Amino acid sequence: MSNTPMMATCDLCDAHKNDDSGAFRVLPPVFREFGAVRRFAGPVVTVKCFEDNTPVKQAVESAGEGRVLVVDGGSSLRRALLGGNLGAAAARNGWAGVVIDGCVRDVAELAVCNVGIRALACIPLPTERRTEGLRDLAVQIQGVWVRPGDWLYADEDGIVVSNVQLTA
Repeated sequence: MSNTPMMATCDLCDAHKNDDSGAFRVLPPVFREFGAVRRFAGPVVTVKCFEDNTPVKQAVESAGEGRVLVVDGGSSLRRALLGGNLGAAAARNGWAGVVIDGCVRDVAELAVCNVGIRALACIPLPTERRTEGLRDLAVQIQGVWVRPGDWLYADEDGIVVSNVQLTA
């Protein structure tokens, strides 16, 4: 997990509730927890892919360095973009978390991965690997813009994103 001290999302929202600049954003409450780590934070890396987890695999198999992988999966509920093997790779390679606007699978395996994992739902069907997808671009997650280098904070109350690292 990241060396970043974890700040509660409620406290962050209290401190930034009047921010109308767009620098502080709250993701809608549609994400479920799947990993063993319930609270995580770190700088964002983004990938965009639709029903093809090739860029997710490439990312989690690289050094995470305490970052959070944010996956724009187009909100698809038809294919899983992360499963047990990739969840284990994310944990092994030092990712603080993975947030997927899409599905996961191998829920029992993900539950013991030492990484934060949020996704919309689970489905047993894997993706087709067509080697499609993009990395390091601004993405819209449930209507909220998330950019590479933003900071993401997730805990039991939700997920918030800031264009800078937030301090207490």
